[in-house]
Amino acid sequence: MVVVPEFLIKRIYQKGSLKKLENGASVNLKNVLGPGFISGFNSVTINGVVFEAKDVKFITNGQELLGTEVSEENPVAFRLGQAGTLVMSGQDCVVEGTNKIVIEAMNPEAGKVVLNVEDIV
Repeated sequence: MVVVPEFLIKRIYQKGSLKKLENGASVNLKNVLGPGFISGFNSVTINGVVFEAKDVKFITNGQELLGTEVSEENPVAFRLGQAGTLVMSGQDCVVEGTNKIVIEAMNPEAGKVVLNVEDIV
């Protein structure tokens, strides 16, 4: 199993991209590490509000995938330089000021990958 240091994982998050949506939020990611795959979205937590895979949509390269559609059997390629947007729906969570974001995803080589960042709205 490959271990990816936290300081590298944080580089995937696009600082300043957190947006408050009606009954949800969105964030942007960009793969700056190397070619890879996402084989699952466990959850996204914003300020303690948890969005399960069923409440998450991943938009990249013109594709819109529900978090439940991304799996080991159906991984999504996330190439170097590729950007994507995570859209979470079903709960209000974004506050004015600093927001704490935790994204838990799966990667075939590294297993569970946890991205912990803060962003300001």
